[in-house]
Amino acid sequence: MIQDEISVSLKRPQWKCVESREDSKRLHYGRFILYPLCKGQANTIGLGMRRALLGEVEGTCITRAKFKNITHEYSSIIGIEESVHDILINLKEIVLRSDPYGIREASLCIVGPKLVIAQDIILPPSVRIIDTMQHIATVHKNITLDIKFQIEKGRGYIIQNTKDYNPKDGVYLDAMFMPVRNTNYSIHSYWNGNEIQEVLFLEIWTNGGVTPREALYEASRNLIELLLPFLSAEQQSIDGTNNPLLHISTDTNKTKEGVNFSNIFIDQLELPTRIYNCLRNAHINTLSDLMNYSREDLRKILTENSVKQILEVLRNFGIRSIK
Repeated sequence: MIQDEISVSLKRPQWKCVESREDSKRLHYGRFILYPLCKGQANTIGLGMRRALLGEVEGTCITRAKFKNITHEYSSIIGIEESVHDILINLKEIVLRSDPYGIREASLCIVGPKLVIAQDIILPPSVRIIDTMQHIATVHKNITLDIKFQIEKGRGYIIQNTKDYNPKDGVYLDAMFMPVRNTNYSIHSYWNGNEIQEVLFLEIWTNGGVTPREALYEASRNLIELLLPFLSAEQQSIDGTNNPLLHISTDTNKTKEGVNFSNIFIDQLELPTRIYNCLRNAHINTLSDLMNYSREDLRKILTENSVKQILEVLRNFGIRSIK
């Protein structure tokens, strides 16, 4: 019996980082292995991890830029080589790293002539630029380039709607919260006694906003969180036509079907992507977490309009108020 327990424990998968290097400030590489795995498991894990690495890892970028005395993104500025549109493209290339969540403000105020680079941006203490030499603009004359920035942390790629352009708000940039630039996996099979076992090789390239090891950890954690609702499958109603979120019982912590708010995840609320990302960034993962926040608390991490959208969604589910 003891020998059987030892043999089982030895088969528990382990992981190692077999290679790690920094090709440049904006290109980091890591190679990891997971072993031993049973036949077929490597492909299952590799496919899931690849999708999680590309879509679930958080990144930080500039999401809005407001130019002083500029009314449109296709304007040109006398004395500056680049157009406003070209400057915006350069700003999208800036790689940032930040620890706290929520929206941050930054600014740039330069008097020319000068070659303007990312290092010239005045950032809050919680945000850091990975490549400070990133080019922004070339100012040829004695004029001032004044830009205000909005910096956010999130996931995925968000395309902004430019139809509702408002000069007072500035120009909203398409947000690419994707620090993982590429990832590949391969499988090595070998015979171990009478069974085939596998080794999973996982390669990760990042832009420097996170390291490959950090990306691997975050993707793994997020992938596990996505599967957590299945752990409460036995508590769900077997009638697939009933949505437990649609009915709230007199118990303020449960639905009528007896499902705890802690088992209802915010992705089930069908909130807009930006609001969902902000809540996840604040570690609000379930309806129970959300109910612990007051309206004032939510205003600290979201805009007033976003808070109203959350309250409207909750009202649709029968929740009239929050803490």
